[in-house]
Amino acid sequence: MELSNRVKQLTPSSTLAITAKANELKANGEPVIGLAAGEPDFNTPDHIIDAAFKAVQDGQTKYTPAGGLPVLKKAIQQKLAKNHLDYELNEIMVASGAKHALYNLFQSILNEGDEVIIPIPYWVSYPEQVILAGGKPVYVFTDETTDYKVTKEMLESIVTPRTKAVIVNTPNNPSGVVYDRKELEAVAEFAVKNNIIVVSDEIYETLIYDGSHVSIASLNDDIKRLTVVINGVSKSHSMTGWRIGYAAGDAALIKAMTDLASHSTSNPTTPSQWAAVEAYNGDETFINEMNSIFKERLETIYPKLMEIPGIRCIKPKGAFYLYPNVKETVRLCGYQSADEFVEQLLEQALVAVVPGSSFGSPDNIRLSYATDLDSMLEAIKRTKQFVEKRMENNS
Repeated sequence: MELSNRVKQLTPSSTLAITAKANELKANGEPVIGLAAGEPDFNTPDHIIDAAFKAVQDGQTKYTPAGGLPVLKKAIQQKLAKNHLDYELNEIMVASGAKHALYNLFQSILNEGDEVIIPIPYWVSYPEQVILAGGKPVYVFTDETTDYKVTKEMLESIVTPRTKAVIVNTPNNPSGVVYDRKELEAVAEFAVKNNIIVVSDEIYETLIYDGSHVSIASLNDDIKRLTVVINGVSKSHSMTGWRIGYAAGDAALIKAMTDLASHSTSNPTTPSQWAAVEAYNGDETFINEMNSIFKERLETIYPKLMEIPGIRCIKPKGAFYLYPNVKETVRLCGYQSADEFVEQLLEQALVAVVPGSSFGSPDNIRLSYATDLDSMLEAIKRTKQFVEKRMENNS
């Protein structure tokens, strides 16, 4: 059966390939430690689960408006107000996860050949979604020498008349860096000057360990007019499987995104929406507790990671990832690429990490500390022993 050119363009996920190999080894009884997780390793809080269960018992199992329940939009509106963002309900769309909100956004703003500036490293689905919408990803390279952040000057050097949008992801996946107010002001100045839409992905907003979250849309009215805020409950409330995200922005754009949803997914799952209402309106103790646990893990494992020969790694300020540059480590081990290093690390040391090539930076790897501390420490110990043994054999 002949496939469409659209799907033929998609790049296979190396993350899924690593996960599949790790699962195969586990199925054969091997003690694999997986550090590839993109979700918190905590269950959804009981009060949220209870709210969903009650909603089902109360008959909340039918269709809702395609753009989400008004009561959930109201809860999101109040949540955004805490970030100094004022949106009307018709400027908010509830989606089947933040990924769905992003997909509908790109489908709604891009025409064939429109360009979207995507900073490297990037979350794996950004370029694929742009391509699916007929757009062209335009990459701007960052690394540890630039703190994995873009500057106004970097953006000005690649902007063209076809540039339609720029993506800002803070806290960032995979690097864990967090943009401060001054850095966002520079990006905002660029966007306003060039009349470019800012896609502000803030899904890791509550997971910041040094500093505080600033939404670029909160800086002034000019940038707010151009910004679409993307967020959801997946990371903040450990609700990845519930599939509730949202977009907030210009009313006409939000209507277009909602209309698109009405002809594809229809409404997000009804019980999940009621769970999200409780997530935003209920007790926030869980958020603070999870944040503290992740911060403790980071403080414990970061110095251990830095003991691995050749590793260079900026200490992240948010999310739950470490993103070390392993170029020197790869050389010391005698491998040709970080991808080969990742493959052999899994085969020989039974540690699963994600190659940086998945995120546009082939000299890096991503390690998630969304796993228990003992497993994380054991994984780093295995990695260090693996590298030292390879160095000894390669000398």
